[in-house]
Amino acid sequence: MPFEPEELPPATPPFFDDTAGGVWLPLYRHACTFGPDMFVDKMMNMVRNPNLNSTWLFRADILYDDEQGAETSVESSTSKARPIPRDLAGIPRGRTLVRRLIPRNERRDRPLDQTCTFHRSESTSTETPTRSLVVYMPHASSALDLPFYHPKVRGVAHLHEWDPLQASGSISVHFLPFQQDDLRDEKVRRTAYHLLEILHKHGQGSAAGYVKRVHHDVLIPRPRFQDRYAHLKNKYARQLVGAWAESTDPAKHVFEDLGIAAFLMELWADMYRDGVFPGFVDIGCGNGLLVYILTQEGYSGWGFDARVRKSWAQYQTEASCSPSGQSLEQRLLLPSVVSGTTSPDAIQVSPEEIHDGIFPPGTFIVSNHADELTPWTPILGALSQCPFIMIPCCSHNLTGDKYRAPPPRDKTKPKSTFASLVDWVTHIAEDCGWEVETEMLRIPSTRNTCLLGRKRTKDVGEVDMEALLREYGGVEGYYANVAKLVKSAPRGH
Repeated sequence: MPFEPEELPPATPPFFDDTAGGVWLPLYRHACTFGPDMFVDKMMNMVRNPNLNSTWLFRADILYDDEQGAETSVESSTSKARPIPRDLAGIPRGRTLVRRLIPRNERRDRPLDQTCTFHRSESTSTETPTRSLVVYMPHASSALDLPFYHPKVRGVAHLHEWDPLQASGSISVHFLPFQQDDLRDEKVRRTAYHLLEILHKHGQGSAAGYVKRVHHDVLIPRPRFQDRYAHLKNKYARQLVGAWAESTDPAKHVFEDLGIAAFLMELWADMYRDGVFPGFVDIGCGNGLLVYILTQEGYSGWGFDARVRKSWAQYQTEASCSPSGQSLEQRLLLPSVVSGTTSPDAIQVSPEEIHDGIFPPGTFIVSNHADELTPWTPILGALSQCPFIMIPCCSHNLTGDKYRAPPPRDKTKPKSTFASLVDWVTHIAEDCGWEVETEMLRIPSTRNTCLLGRKRTKDVGEVDMEALLREYGGVEGYYANVAKLVKSAPRGH
C-alpha cells in the first residue's frame, strides 16, 4: 500500500475531545490494514526509539513507566520528570510513560522530557470502531521552550481506528497547537506528514510479514555507546575532519572510527573492569585514525600496515608496547604458521619490516576492514591467545587473493558476497576454538558487522592449525601476494 495520505482541511472538526478543553486538530489521515495491537506495538517502539522519526535524535531514556510499577530512574523523582498525562473523553487512558529525548548533539540541542500516554476504547457495535490513541505531551510551557527537533506545538497524537468486521482501518496524526495559526507553518505540516508516513511504513511492513533481522546493541547497551560516541564526537570530530590528509571522504572515516572507538572503549570497560587493560594492536591499521583516537583516550596500543599513509605524520604518538616505540609502524604480516610452506624470497624488505603475527598473550587484536588480514584474525588470536574483534569488508582468502566465500550455512540468510564472507570468517573462528559474538555497529557503513572473539570453546592445543589452514584453502602463494601488496598503492582506509 503506497503512502498517499488524505490532507485534512483546516475546518475539519476534532476526532476526539480533550477533557482539559484543548482542541486537537487533525492534519493527515491514511487507510491501514494493521490492527490495534500492532498499532500499539509500533507506537511503543517509536516511543523508545524516537530516532526513527528524527535524525536529530539518538534515543529516548525512559524515566517513568507506570506499567513497571514506579519510576525507572532516580531522575524521575524530580518534578520535571513526573508525568503530565492528558485525558480524552470516551477513550480511557492506559499506560503512561515519561521519556527523555536525547539529541545527537547536546551542544546544539538540549534534551526534552515528554509524557507519552496510551488510550483505547473497544468497539461496542458494528457502527463504532475500536479507537487507539497515543499522545505525546512535551514538558514545555511555550513554543520557545521547545528544542529545534520538536514541532512547535503543545502536543502530538496518533489515532488508530479499526473496524474488526472489515479488518481495515485508518491512522491519523493530530497536533494540539499553542495558537490556531501554528498549524499553518509549513515545517509543522511537513513534520505531521513525516510522522504519519513512518507509522504507515512500520505498521504496513509488519502487516505484510516483515521481520526485523538486524539487531543492534546486543553486547553494549545503546545509551552507553551513544553517550560515549557523543563525547568523542564533540571532542575530536571538527579537528579531525578539518585536518584530514587523505584523498578519501573525511566525514565517513572520522565518524566511522569514532563510532568503533566508542564501542571498543565500552567493551573494554566491561572486559577489564576488574583488571589491567593489556594493550591492543590494530592489524592493517590503514590511515591510523582509530589507533590515534584510542591512544589519545589513554589506551596503550599500536597499529601496523604494509604501507605508510600521509596521515601517520599527524597521528604518530609514542607507544611503549610496540616494537619501535611508535604507535604506527610499517610492517608486513608474515604469520609464523606460513613460514616454511612457501618462499619469502620474492619480498624485498628488511627483517625489521616483518611481523610474525605473534603478540603478547592477552593483547586485544583489532581488525577493522583489514581486507587480506581479516580471515587471519581469529587464527592469530588463537596462536597468541589474544581476544579480537574483526569488522569484515572486502573478501579475500588466506593467501590474500580476492575470494568469493561459499554461501552462508544458515539458508535463511542472504547469499550476498558480504554475507558469505561474514559466515566464512565466523566458521574459521569457530574452528579455531572461539565462541563468536556478533554486534551490528552503529557506524555510517554498510560493512558494520562486528565479530568478537573473547571466549574459548576449546584449548589452543586442541586445534590442528595445519589441518585448519588446508581446510580453508591453504596458504600457497601468500608471499607472492604480499610482494604485490608492497608494490601497490595504499588503500584509502
